[in-house]
Amino acid sequence: MEEQKKKKILSLIQPTNTPHLGNYLGAMCNWVKMQEEFDCTYGIADLHSLTVRQDPVKLRGQIKESYALLIASGLDPEKSTLFVQSHNPHHSELAWLLNCYTQFGELSRMTQFKDKSAKHPDNINAGLFTYPVLMAADILLYQADMVPVGVDQMQHLELARNICQRFNGVYGDVFTMPEGYITKATAKVMSLQEPTKKMSKSDENVNASVSVLDDRDTIIRKFKRAVTDSETEVCAREGKDGIINLMSIYSGVTGKSFDEIEAEFKGKGYGDFKLAVGEAVADKLAPMQEEYKRVSFDKAYIESCMKLGAEKAYKVSRKTLQKVQKKVGFIVF
Repeated sequence: MEEQKKKKILSLIQPTNTPHLGNYLGAMCNWVKMQEEFDCTYGIADLHSLTVRQDPVKLRGQIKESYALLIASGLDPEKSTLFVQSHNPHHSELAWLLNCYTQFGELSRMTQFKDKSAKHPDNINAGLFTYPVLMAADILLYQADMVPVGVDQMQHLELARNICQRFNGVYGDVFTMPEGYITKATAKVMSLQEPTKKMSKSDENVNASVSVLDDRDTIIRKFKRAVTDSETEVCAREGKDGIINLMSIYSGVTGKSFDEIEAEFKGKGYGDFKLAVGEAVADKLAPMQEEYKRVSFDKAYIESCMKLGAEKAYKVSRKTLQKVQKKVGFIVF
């Protein structure tokens, strides 16, 4: 019997700052699990990062760091396609073509454009306005069946689906219609200092987020300083945002349910709980941190993996791009 063809999944992350605990639990861990079940394409979205001014030296370092961290987290460059976006020129080429099939009004309604324009009023560039089209090109290039998305990216996925439907409506079934892939319940990681806000890599408060490369003492210290409430009971109920956040994180790294966590810390204070969460997080990240040290020092290995990923990504995406070029009337050799 012929083996059933695996569905294709695509996901990219921007190389801006070191990933935090939320990125690790919400994306990186799930990516590792997905590569056993799906045909996975994972990338470092360095083209997207240029909508904000970057220091070239720092950006190069962040691209290498992000790539090495994905390998250290368990992604296999042989099993999955693991590439750097700018190493495949097809992304930019398809993005231009799709720009011509995207309406100005659609892009002007993108909430992230409005948010980022407010944050960077001195640099409201065309790339910031059109980068959802580049995101659509990322997805459609690889004929992805599914795209792991959070709530903040659903609008961009819908735009990609609209572009796909519009193009297919004119030229036939050129692109696969992508679906959003909602991962199984994972820890929703909020800021340790403002637990009603998501944990962010760009938070100015160093105690608000935990980097995946923070050392053990730093991790534990940050959790000891985490905002809670004036009560002492470890439980999930309204008004206990800080404790619920810590319980969610503890559940994410240990696999324990909220009921099990409440039972474990019954009669204990917040100090004991915060210490336990910090130690559990440090234990969870330790193997990846050790592997990262090994991988990041092997520059030849990193470069060989990047080249392999670029070749695999180019080969797959070339078929799609040439199909599109022929459909719109270009001469293709």
